[in-house]
Amino acid sequence: MAQPERVVSLEPPASEPEFELRARRRGLAGTEFEIWQLPSSATPHITTPMRVAGLKGRNLQLVEHRVLKRLAAAGVAPSSRADGKARGHRLTEDLALNLGLLFRVLAPMRSRDNMRAVTEGVEAMDREEAAYWLGMAMHRKNPRRVLTALRVLLTMPKRKAR
Repeated sequence: MAQPERVVSLEPPASEPEFELRARRRGLAGTEFEIWQLPSSATPHITTPMRVAGLKGRNLQLVEHRVLKRLAAAGVAPSSRADGKARGHRLTEDLALNLGLLFRVLAPMRSRDNMRAVTEGVEAMDREEAAYWLGMAMHRKNPRRVLTALRVLLTMPKRKAR
């Protein structure tokens, strides 16, 4: 009786969405970070790269050290070209969700104290919570309301228990 031939190099398709961080230099001192979701077999509805979030200017400068620290822990060393073109770096789904939410929620903010509270709150979120809030901010009819609600929740003063 003949033995069936075994397929040894069969690899399952990637089951995670693919994300990319694009770093771009803006002027002499400015840097811009953007998170993009790339087409993959896990997301067949995405046919072209889709921008998730971005942050630049003063708001990025206030949290850049935290972002760079998290990227370094993940083994990503973002660098930007001098000619202003973006350079892409692959990100894990967890890091992309968290940074995407952080960039979206911080973009319109002005108060340094509130920005620090929101940054600490977003960094403390686990994967499911960050995915929930980012999904709400990306796919709702009024995403600004969702982001405002998140800002209010993260900046409310904590009441002491009696």
